[in-house]
Amino acid sequence: MAAGPGFLIGAIGCLLLAHAAYSTIQYRGVLKILEEEFSGPPFNVVIEILLGLGLSMWAALSVPGNFSSILPDSDENRYVSLPANLDFMIFNHRGRVLPRDADLKLTI
Repeated sequence: MAAGPGFLIGAIGCLLLAHAAYSTIQYRGVLKILEEEFSGPPFNVVIEILLGLGLSMWAALSVPGNFSSILPDSDENRYVSLPANLDFMIFNHRGRVLPRDADLKLTI
């Protein structure tokens, strides 16, 4: 994994979100001590949440790379070539880890 500027911006966005969560928890604790009603986080925490969300979303869209074409006729992004005879295709799945002897009975 390359640690480029997009990854650093994503890490900063996650840190901002974590700090906003901590600030909101701390604010609620202060309100409980003062016996006041919690109506929502302070304005600076809301701005911090929006900024952290924006940075994290930007990093999530830019760090993995460019989008690939999903057009069926596009040969530039064809990773798998399928055989002409599609009658008997076998796929790997998680069922092979289940026990083969199904003598288990459901008791209610």
